[in-house]
Amino acid sequence: MVDNGSVDGSFEKLADIFPEVCFIDAQENLGFSGGNNLGMQFAILQGFDYMLLLNNDTVVTKDFLVPMVEHLESLPHCAAVQPLIYYLANPKKLWNAGGRYVKWLAKSKTSYTIQSYSQPYPTDWITGCAILVKTSVVKKIGMLDKAYFAYFEDVDWSLRMRKSGYNLFVVPHSKIFHEAGSSSKRISKEKEGILDPKVHYLNVRNQVFQLRKYATLPYGLTAWPYQLSKFFIYVGYFFIRGRWVKLKAVIRGLYEGLKFELKEQG
Repeated sequence: MVDNGSVDGSFEKLADIFPEVCFIDAQENLGFSGGNNLGMQFAILQGFDYMLLLNNDTVVTKDFLVPMVEHLESLPHCAAVQPLIYYLANPKKLWNAGGRYVKWLAKSKTSYTIQSYSQPYPTDWITGCAILVKTSVVKKIGMLDKAYFAYFEDVDWSLRMRKSGYNLFVVPHSKIFHEAGSSSKRISKEKEGILDPKVHYLNVRNQVFQLRKYATLPYGLTAWPYQLSKFFIYVGYFFIRGRWVKLKAVIRGLYEGLKFELKEQG
């Protein structure tokens, strides 16, 4: 278990309560990508064949791993799989059943439609909430891009897997439940709204990262205008509402997304 720079003493408390668990102290907040990378580095050194990234605000069903492992073992060219993910507060409502990536818009869309209840089905990308991946694939393509910190890093990882010739699948016989959005929302609504301004900054910046990496010609001809128009709508909305912190966050995200030096992974 990776402790991503907590400052409330929880690291020491958990280590004392669960001595059988291996704890890794990041000492600072490395984000979703950096924190998970620490865990994956440990797993690689231990020689594990598979690695599971699982959000800490999830509840899993008994033996949920079994059908996912079985599918990975049955297909050499399958890099990673995910379960069906439902809302914890509403167990019958789907939170994620896979994802689509629209190249012409550089848009990653969450799917709420189960394509098959009886057998695994392909997906364009897998959410970082719950992804079981082959260690051999990670060694080949690299871990999560730490530049993302949080948001879109799972889309980037998935696209890199597919670019390397691998497939991704949703395994419907595996099911978990997710307390969605708990880390990005404020407890009470303020002038700037419930969503933390940093979320807007990261979303805009990382979307630009994704544009720069994957919206090549001819897809960039429509993807760039589409995404840029969306950013300007955010700017206009926050200006009208007087949400200056979020307005600055969007502008900063756009600027740093274009300025940041991206590195090839793998």
